[in-house]
Amino acid sequence: MKETNIPQHVAIIPDGNRRWAKSKGLKASYGYVKSGEYEHLKSLILESRKLGVKYLSLWAFSTENWSRPEKEREILFKLILDVIDKFKKDALKDKIRLRFIGRRERLPKEMSSKLLRLEKETKNFNSFTIVLCLDYGGRDEILRVVNKIIKSRIKRVDEKKFSKLLDTSGIPDVDLIIRTAGEKRTSGFMPFQSIYSELYFAEPCFPDFNRKELKKAIKDFEKRKRNFGK
Repeated sequence: MKETNIPQHVAIIPDGNRRWAKSKGLKASYGYVKSGEYEHLKSLILESRKLGVKYLSLWAFSTENWSRPEKEREILFKLILDVIDKFKKDALKDKIRLRFIGRRERLPKEMSSKLLRLEKETKNFNSFTIVLCLDYGGRDEILRVVNKIIKSRIKRVDEKKFSKLLDTSGIPDVDLIIRTAGEKRTSGFMPFQSIYSELYFAEPCFPDFNRKELKKAIKDFEKRKRNFGK
């Protein structure tokens, strides 16, 4: 692959966890257990970095996911805490930066404090960044920015100023959005940051989305011609 054609920022919407579990006669929550195994996530992180991606965003929990059963949320939060602990060792060893975006105040305190601590510990790493989206929704993010503007009494805002108020301030717009499980929608993921994103809809559910599938998505991106409206 030519380095110039590699997407700088790749985002994954990991869909199909419950469907994957049900198709195998398992409890729906086991889909999260399988997809949240650190070795599974680590393989995607390593492949992204190997291919030349600079930013990898993972949408782990949306603002709408609060409507799911409490037991399911507890399992998911426990998995995320386990991943954070394991990822921390690799992040510090391999100089991987973590950015944590979304509504921080509503998450479990232990999770939020661990993520904030790891953000600080990795803030000077600049070769590769993981953007973890937790309690994140695109409309919610935009509304929070609007309220910041109202509160600060800013009279005029352009795209550049607006971008700096987003959770993703300092992170380039998304080049490639990958959604697993064949669903063809973005569900409000980073609407401001994705106006020129290329979309790729992978058939496998996220537990089966592996390095090979990721490479296939990036190879598909490589073939596309991007004009950015010109």
